[in-house]
Amino acid sequence: MAGLVITPITVGGFAENAYLLVDSGTARAIFVDPGAEGDRLTAAVQAAGATLEAIWLTHAHVDHVGGIAALRRAFPGVPIHLHPLDRPLYDRAAATAAAYGLTGFEGPPDPDRDLSEGQVLMLGEARFEVLHVPGHAPGHVLFVGREAVFGGDLLFAGSIGRTDLPFSNPTHMAASLGRAANLPAHLAVYPGHGPPTTIGAELTGNPYLRLSRPTAVAQ
Repeated sequence: MAGLVITPITVGGFAENAYLLVDSGTARAIFVDPGAEGDRLTAAVQAAGATLEAIWLTHAHVDHVGGIAALRRAFPGVPIHLHPLDRPLYDRAAATAAAYGLTGFEGPPDPDRDLSEGQVLMLGEARFEVLHVPGHAPGHVLFVGREAVFGGDLLFAGSIGRTDLPFSNPTHMAASLGRAANLPAHLAVYPGHGPPTTIGAELTGNPYLRLSRPTAVAQ
């Protein structure tokens, strides 16, 4: 994306993709889904010479929120953006981490700002629209830009996020995949796990997305 430097950083035992986005003109930055290894993520911001101005969360599963506490210590007051329907997952993060046997997990501080369908977020000149896409998690969202979408665990290269977790909903997931299938084919998809892809590639090679796209009815 013009003027925007995107740095994927794979962290934690779940190999989650955190994304550092830096506006090259202003050196302002946001982190999408800082899931673990908060000190490493902090160092990435510092190495970029950037000022962290927000944390955006696609959803609140434990592997997407474990780096937040360290970032907040390093950058006091940086606002955390979360859809309110994922607050129950967010508040249970420390207990969930313990259940998974994750050592050294630090529960994240309270979120500061609610995300909502149709909301517009800016980083420099880059504009992102929030799409609410429940299914994998009740408050799951996408951040959709002109050239890229940060998709969390809705859509992966060749696969999709799980719907057998607490608070997941397969019916909602199917509807959300239908929305993703109607996004522009050129959009790069930066997922929560695995390599980047595009909407067009997934419409061709991902059966979950291909089957979610409505078929035109002949008139």
